[in-house]
Amino acid sequence: MYRQEEECMMKKTLRQLGMAVALASVFSMTACSSQVGKQAETTKAENGTQAESQEKTEVEKDSTAQEAKQGDGEQQTEEIKGGFSDRPEAKDIVYHPLKLTPEEEEAWKKEPAYGKDIQIGYNGGLCTGTFGTAQEEGFYKAEGLSTAISQMTEAKDAVATGKVDIAADHLASVFVPAVNGLNLVFTKGAHSGCKTLYVLKDSEIQSTADLKGKTVSLSDGIGNSDHNIALRFFSNDGIKPEEVKYKVVANDAVIMALQNGEVQGAMMSDMFARKFVDEGIIRPIRSLTTDPDFKIEPCCVQIMNADFAKENPITAKKLENASIYCSQWIEDNKETFVDLLLEKNWASGDRQKVLDFANSLNFVLTDQQTETAMRKVIKDYQSFGLLDKNLKEEEIVEKFWKPMD
Repeated sequence: MYRQEEECMMKKTLRQLGMAVALASVFSMTACSSQVGKQAETTKAENGTQAESQEKTEVEKDSTAQEAKQGDGEQQTEEIKGGFSDRPEAKDIVYHPLKLTPEEEEAWKKEPAYGKDIQIGYNGGLCTGTFGTAQEEGFYKAEGLSTAISQMTEAKDAVATGKVDIAADHLASVFVPAVNGLNLVFTKGAHSGCKTLYVLKDSEIQSTADLKGKTVSLSDGIGNSDHNIALRFFSNDGIKPEEVKYKVVANDAVIMALQNGEVQGAMMSDMFARKFVDEGIIRPIRSLTTDPDFKIEPCCVQIMNADFAKENPITAKKLENASIYCSQWIEDNKETFVDLLLEKNWASGDRQKVLDFANSLNFVLTDQQTETAMRKVIKDYQSFGLLDKNLKEEEIVEKFWKPMD
């Protein structure tokens, strides 16, 4: 992934050593999490067993990957406490900027982006708050990068056209357009969770199977994230795409559409739905946030302009290193993270509810978890007819998956 062959071989050896140590302790871990909502009994039993096994495997991989990454970090980064932001909490942040060799330092200075403002695409919001946080808390500055937050209309188009150099978008929104020709690559999972399939609380619908022949509302259109996520929910439960109907309904009309019977299910973001859950109007039956077969997958992914990544490999690596350590800081400091976003008007609403939403997301996803999810998405989307079935999975992954670690 844009590195010299010798470095790659050295890191591979370190990972293998890290994995050997990590595996000794990992197998004692158990996966535990209950799925929100009931599935059809037969499907639930089958999926439950598979999901528990899958989750345990992913937890093991996660621990191993974190051990390996820590080993890598000790070889490539240095520790610096404070000094990169004027925010009061930043004095206690321990930064881990990449430690370049003299040769890498010279190579970095020759990159087109060196010394220039790197455009970070971020419109606010909690889900992609790593970008704003890395800017405000000094993670980019610690890497020696000059960065600026830039507003966008559509993240994937802004990145592909070079209006911004890096941003984040729903994997379910950006994957098909990317494979179909957008000039971008995927570099990191941004976070898990955030979207759920809801029904009225007093509805007789208890599982996805009960929605066969019925209509589900989508707020962002056919072929976008809500639609593609719903297709995967149903597919995982053995329900074919043609067995469910869909209708585009704006967020401000979705509750009424449920109550008047226009739709029987609704895809919503958890943050938007929280008010109606608290009021006892709706309840979840399938979720990216809590269901074992989805909560280990990234909902959003970081995307980078493909030309930028290719022409600026060290800059790209520094951007991702800042993101990796900022994401960990967010996981460890959710309250401070939420306060920052509220202060900057990057989030709004009741602080406790925003914090609850932040706590429902996992900002620290391994590259293995992200790659595994992408491979599942490829298979699913080809089965739905969203991607050309003649495309090779390995070729898609090789072309578009470019983690920088």
